[in-house]
Amino acid sequence: MFKLTGTIKIIKETVQITEKFAKREFVVTESSSMYPQDIMFQAAQDKCSMLDGFNENDQVEVSFNLRGREWTSPQGEVKYFNTLDAWRIEKVGQGMPQGGPSEMNLDPIPAAPDASKESADDDLPF
Repeated sequence: MFKLTGTIKIIKETVQITEKFAKREFVVTESSSMYPQDIMFQAAQDKCSMLDGFNENDQVEVSFNLRGREWTSPQGEVKYFNTLDAWRIEKVGQGMPQGGPSEMNLDPIPAAPDASKESADDDLPF
């Protein structure tokens, strides 16, 4: 799993590729370095609708998986393709996306009992 924070540059419409496969592409500009990068992501199937609440110029954090595949052309040439498969997108500063945890426990973990305070009646020899 990977994450990238940036600004939405383009959101395309959902495209039905086959009867069983639909995808929606979007581009996020990552500008944390001297040379901003426009990164294209793909949302597939039921994830296409997660982009409905977003607009161009929104600051977002995208969670995605890196996918790769091999393809052989009709001429026998082998090529390789990579896809950044987005599975979550949330506005920066908005906290958890819908459906995420509703409460976070920030209390420290209780310390383990101190062994030196054990009962003096302990009859073990060690």
